[in-house]
Amino acid sequence: MLDTLDAAAVGRWCASGLTALRRHQGEIDELNVYPVPDGDTGTNLVLTLTSAQQALAMDLGTLPEDGTTAHGHALRLLARGALLGARGNSGVILSQILRGLADTLGGVPTVAGRALAAALRAATTAAYAAVARPVEGTVLSVVAAAATAAEQADSDDLRAVTRAAAGAATRALARTPEQLPALAHAGVVDAGGRGLCLLLDALVEVVTGESPPEPTPVVRPARPPLTGVRETGSPEYAYEVQFLLDAPHEAVTRLRATLATLGDSLVVVGDGGSPAESTTWNVHVHVNDVGAAVEAGVAAGRPYRISVTRFAEQAAAPGAEQAAAPGAEPAVDLRSVPVAGSRAAVVVAAGVGIAELFGGEGATVVPGNPSTGELLDAIRATAAARVVVLPNDPDTQAVASAAAREAHRLGVRVSVVPTRSPVQALAALAVRDPQRRFEDDVIAMAEAAGACRYAEVCHASREALTVAGPCRPGDVLALVEGEVHLIGSDLVDTCAAVVDRMLGGGGELVTLLTGADAPTGLAEAVRAHIGQRWPFVEVQAYPGGQPHYPLLVGVE
Repeated sequence: MLDTLDAAAVGRWCASGLTALRRHQGEIDELNVYPVPDGDTGTNLVLTLTSAQQALAMDLGTLPEDGTTAHGHALRLLARGALLGARGNSGVILSQILRGLADTLGGVPTVAGRALAAALRAATTAAYAAVARPVEGTVLSVVAAAATAAEQADSDDLRAVTRAAAGAATRALARTPEQLPALAHAGVVDAGGRGLCLLLDALVEVVTGESPPEPTPVVRPARPPLTGVRETGSPEYAYEVQFLLDAPHEAVTRLRATLATLGDSLVVVGDGGSPAESTTWNVHVHVNDVGAAVEAGVAAGRPYRISVTRFAEQAAAPGAEQAAAPGAEPAVDLRSVPVAGSRAAVVVAAGVGIAELFGGEGATVVPGNPSTGELLDAIRATAAARVVVLPNDPDTQAVASAAAREAHRLGVRVSVVPTRSPVQALAALAVRDPQRRFEDDVIAMAEAAGACRYAEVCHASREALTVAGPCRPGDVLALVEGEVHLIGSDLVDTCAAVVDRMLGGGGELVTLLTGADAPTGLAEAVRAHIGQRWPFVEVQAYPGGQPHYPLLVGVE
């Protein structure tokens, strides 16, 4: 039993937590409500904590000379490693939870119960700050419950506080279906929250020496629905604009007034700097005139990490934006100096054919489901001063935002265009113009991506009840913008039907990307159908080589 958390205990906690996550990795992946074979929350948590453990093993022997304790240094190494290895929204949020613990406990000589409670509260704050639109019923609710229980224990007994936090987290996890309709309808708990409970149980084991009871496996119902939490947006405004801004207080006062005339849902928050100094602000607003909103930011100061989301195209992704890691050090040295005025694009791509397409457009390609560090390396490898990142997946956007912030510390301005499919990235790259101002070019790319509707065709991996009706393993599913619209038995017929449905809403150009498992002649059959049914629509077809999805469709 431990009365305090030392560096060795931090290492044991990481190892024990990683073992638990690996043991339950497949189960956590299965908590995703989608009946398609790409649920990866458990995998992302394992990869993120693996990176944290590797960082701890590589550098624990040397303490910094800033008064940081040994346990504080160990926690900071974990947080740093997790940030650079973070994959998906769940990985980014975990890295920020570790960052909150490290920032609070770094200078505390002895980690007793009240210190741990304060650290869990800081971890909660950091986790919520990592998400642009926090959603209750997720890992955020679980970590908040753990912090509250730890505070209410009001004790310096580390064992009592740790048990209280872990117990409250488990109860909060059980309540997540009551808070999030998608989970209630699917009959499952939140996947990220389940992973956090395993980590807190591992902490209990390290502190008390007692093995926690094995969690009861979550049994999926026979037919969970395919639903997701979506940003409905303001009914009067079509776009969400968000950016970080370095500006003085008086300029931000004028900015607020200007943005208030352009839209609604206006939020402008600073980092707490002195009113006499320039401060970093996070700006969020719903507008119809994207250019005017960004221009207002330029007039106020220096905007960066500009993101534009069209509500009609938005898919569910708790944690779609990741906030800054406080005090994060540069990931690598500064020998690679960006060339002033130069630009580049970094694109995430899963599939050899898709990667070749992006490479042909002059983009630097990163394989699918990258870590923060991998994206940061790709950004630096361009040696450009301004870089646009196209994540091509809702779950990669938080990782891209984390990499953008790290790159900013190295003097590289990075903007993330929130593409959710490779076909949207192709549309964005098609309008890229190096003669425009960088900010204007980013806006044009975001608008082009938002104007490209996308669909995915795959085979159901499990029985489920979707919004289009029940499906069974092997059925063909056609998802339009992340939601099942059609269920069929024949791949070609379903592909043709989803294209008809999309073109029924208008369109002049159809892009087809065939997957690694697509049967021979699929693209030709769909092209022939379009030529007969929609003779005035242009069709572009390429071998994409993406996994899971025999066909990706884009309509512009």
